[in-house]
Amino acid sequence: MHADKQICGRNPDSQYVDLAVEVFSMLADATRVRIILALSNHSELSVNHLADVVGKAPAAVSQHLAKLRLARIVTARQDGTRAFYTLADEHASRLVTEAIFQAEHSLGGVPRHHHAVADPTAGEPVAAGEPHVAAGASEPREPVEEARA
Repeated sequence: MHADKQICGRNPDSQYVDLAVEVFSMLADATRVRIILALSNHSELSVNHLADVVGKAPAAVSQHLAKLRLARIVTARQDGTRAFYTLADEHASRLVTEAIFQAEHSLGGVPRHHHAVADPTAGEPVAAGEPHVAAGASEPREPVEEARA
């Protein structure tokens, strides 16, 4: 009946709002955020390596990975008795990066990410004072300010 209509997921009445809340609740855990950051920096990691990186017991990390896998945020590959994990796509990494940028704003002053010469979300240089747009965003963020000595 409505197969020809595109449904915008960014409207307040979108069918995806409740699913987005579930994604945020999945990311509302420091260990899971650390796991996503670790996987963002490596293409694939074993449970034991992830446990070392995030400073938690392998059993605890394994339970977090199981939840992330059920939420389709990570994927697993078996190699014998070892499981290796990778991010399913770039979206969780981008959400965590933006959340960290937002957290930097809560500290007051000029956030660290505004001191960077390059925009880490786009991979391209951004001149100081020039607005930058996060990947997937429609509006520029506030201008990048020059670092003050």
